[in-house]
Amino acid sequence: MTGLPLRLGVQVPIQASNAGLFVSRGQGVHPDRVIQTFELILVREGTLSLQEAGQEFEIGPGESLLLWPGRRHFGTKPFPATLSFFWVHFGLNESLQLQDAGLSVPQHATVARPDHLTLLFRRLLDDQETLGVRPLSAALTIVLMLLEVADSASVRAGSGSSAALLAGRADALIRARFHEPLCASQIAEELHCHPDYLGRAFRQTYRCTLTEAIHRRRLQRARILLLESAHSVDEIARRCGFEEVGYFRRLFKRHEGLSPRAFRHTYARFHVNTG
Repeated sequence: MTGLPLRLGVQVPIQASNAGLFVSRGQGVHPDRVIQTFELILVREGTLSLQEAGQEFEIGPGESLLLWPGRRHFGTKPFPATLSFFWVHFGLNESLQLQDAGLSVPQHATVARPDHLTLLFRRLLDDQETLGVRPLSAALTIVLMLLEVADSASVRAGSGSSAALLAGRADALIRARFHEPLCASQIAEELHCHPDYLGRAFRQTYRCTLTEAIHRRRLQRARILLLESAHSVDEIARRCGFEEVGYFRRLFKRHEGLSPRAFRHTYARFHVNTG
């Protein structure tokens, strides 16, 4: 029996272009240019130094930058050897603007959920590599990317409060030491605060628990190592701070829907440019 298909007339404000992953070879500098599309950048590792229209930006790991069409931008420092970042170019439909979609996207932001934004980039790149740029699918994925960046700004509204500052210190500690033995109670002890208070402050600021944040940071690093190294799954688990490989495998599959080995085989192909 053949049922009736669901047909939708979907309007999106985005005209998708190309995307990629830049991996530095420790030489060169970002080109001096003016392009006619927006460019969204997410830095994974290292620091990208850019200037656009007289304003300088230092974009670090987990931070995004939105470059505007028609504005001159160029690198202000050579590419460091550790630098890697995702990028995507897109335009806006003349009849439909971002504000019509309810989005206010900051130009430079610390992304609240960089692992989620990374997954969206990987999906876009995998689709681009295997199926080409499909306008509707790519546009909707880019809208979700911009929504992640826009949400980051709202999550950090009021970040001058003492609770948010404490949460930020905990997040910085997790970023620096996720690969070491680390737990919520240990973080609270190092920050000289009560675990319950820190837990509430962290959830309010980052919308997840400390334990979830540790797992996300470890899994984010694991995804990179699975795709860009020849290390075994056991070695990757150890390098990312997991003491039990079995627990790492279960947690990875719960988050990704794939085992680490299947993830490596599925996503180890997309557009990478180097410099």
